[in-house]
Amino acid sequence: MKEQRVILTDWRPDRSSHLPVYQQIIQYISENIRTGIWGLGYLLPTQRDMAASFQVNRSTIRTVMEELASYGIVESNQKAGTRIVGNTWSLMLSSKNYWTDTVTEGSFHSNQLMIQTINRMEFEEGILRLGTGEPDPSLFPKEMWGKAITKLQRLDSLGYLEPLGMLALRCAIADYAVQKGIHCTPQQILITSGSLQALQLISVSLLGKDSVVYTEEPSYLNSLNVIQSAGISLTSISMDPEGILFHKIPAVEKRSRILYTIPANQNPTGITMSKARRKQLYEYCALHQIPIIEDGAYEELYYESQPLPIKAMDHSDLVLSLGTASKTLSPGLRIGWVIAQEAVVARLGDVKMQMDYGASSVSQLIFLEFLQSGMYQEHCSFLRKEMCERRDHAVITMRNVLGDLVEFDIPGGGFYLWVRVKAAIPMDKLFEEALKAGVLLNPGDIYTKDSTRRLRISYAYLKKEEFTKAVKMLGKCIDSLLRK
Repeated sequence: MKEQRVILTDWRPDRSSHLPVYQQIIQYISENIRTGIWGLGYLLPTQRDMAASFQVNRSTIRTVMEELASYGIVESNQKAGTRIVGNTWSLMLSSKNYWTDTVTEGSFHSNQLMIQTINRMEFEEGILRLGTGEPDPSLFPKEMWGKAITKLQRLDSLGYLEPLGMLALRCAIADYAVQKGIHCTPQQILITSGSLQALQLISVSLLGKDSVVYTEEPSYLNSLNVIQSAGISLTSISMDPEGILFHKIPAVEKRSRILYTIPANQNPTGITMSKARRKQLYEYCALHQIPIIEDGAYEELYYESQPLPIKAMDHSDLVLSLGTASKTLSPGLRIGWVIAQEAVVARLGDVKMQMDYGASSVSQLIFLEFLQSGMYQEHCSFLRKEMCERRDHAVITMRNVLGDLVEFDIPGGGFYLWVRVKAAIPMDKLFEEALKAGVLLNPGDIYTKDSTRRLRISYAYLKKEEFTKAVKMLGKCIDSLLRK
């Protein structure tokens, strides 16, 4: 397991405050520990890095560390660095806060520290989001949205919908799935609040705690704790340019198991699994009775042609197909779906009703109008053209600005360039440097259990001129670290 490291943001002590600077830093560090942003066992940056980040002398940081150590909060080791070992300082507070000791007691694991930082900094004003996996807000189809909303104005009421989701929407999704070669009935479809909820439903409804989930290496799933929080193990399987190397999946396994894959425009690598590899993978899993979760989040975002989904060749109800409108229409709509065997869908629907009593009725009605009117198909066609242009611009920009500093393959769809930084630069250092410069990155370490010199660069969110600006700033950050 990779070490959890504290990520410093742009906080600075207030020089005009009556409180001494070193005490402000102590309070800042203590508050991050108290709120769980920095957890026990996390490694602090070096004193040199903290002094540079807080814009103070190293002697000030030494004073801070000595006082924190006297409280039993941190512990220093010459080889391992300074680590957070306790939060006993909370006993010194004037009033004991019950939640201080219980806030991390739940079974659901916390996000990686870097992911927490990314989630928080995405909403800071002025940040250039170079890793964000969603479309540029300016591409939102306002006119189409207005037409869809107009239909809703004629509603007489707005109540709960049936457990599997609105029947009319499930019928529309079944019709839409036929275009991809998937033949299903409305009873085989469950409407979810995004495909992430579908993963959570599967993990708590269909998999036991002794189960194992095979994932591609690297994988979006490694950036989540939704599976691990259910007590389920993840096992990574390496990839090549055609997709997951299925023959590395163990033929025999005592535990129950399932495979998770994003075969179309994979996140984070951008790889699209070839038609031959999909067929071989399906046949292997059918032979060894390994169910497949096929995440189609990026299926619509192809720039040329791409193979039919694995679900289209499924004649034994082995595949659970996940779909979503988050990467195309709107992430805030929170609409996704599962296509699977009726018994599986019924089980997932029953558990979903216990969680939230159904996906938003308004969102379902809006997405239904988009599908039935053909506006969704029209918007997806527009988005593919726009993303293709942005990809081409991103490729040219990366090569012109960063040149031999990086290398990457050109994806045939999706949002991402899976970029390798050739120099031996720690990605956490690059993340911090870029953040100080106003650029938010998604380091590759998020998506793999091993350390890597990778970045997931998204060309979907920023406008072309913003993307160019962000890449130039990234180049300066790399140069700065190379000179140190």
